[in-house]
Amino acid sequence: MEVRLVSSDEDLKKISPVMLQLRTGFDQENLIKQIKEQQQGNYHIAYVESDDIVLCVAGFVISCKLAWGKHIYVDDLVTTEHNRSSGAGKCMIDWLKQHALENGCSQIQLDSGVNRFAAHRFYLREGFNITSHHFALTDLS
Repeated sequence: MEVRLVSSDEDLKKISPVMLQLRTGFDQENLIKQIKEQQQGNYHIAYVESDDIVLCVAGFVISCKLAWGKHIYVDDLVTTEHNRSSGAGKCMIDWLKQHALENGCSQIQLDSGVNRFAAHRFYLREGFNITSHHFALTDLS
């Protein structure tokens, strides 16, 4: 397994079927359009690949906040449904940890939907702690 950073439109097309498993409200065209827009704001995508098959995708930003200092915030993290428990997610987390250190970050942060119990078990197993509740106003009309 190897981790790579997305660096081309071809890479975006390659990772989009995996990202669409998490972001089901998009089609491929609109997903890629949204990713390109977010890339203007320091959004990066890494992916785990084995034998030319994308197994896991992570979208993240490197940022600095009063609460966390310099950190990586993982916006999107998904392993293909049929490749879960294959080591691809662990490979990605290990890479994110190293990437964080190489970029002077002291933390990795992420949010996970309240009903994603298998993901929660994975994050806890990988050393993450539950440190807060996330609140959202989703309809500001």
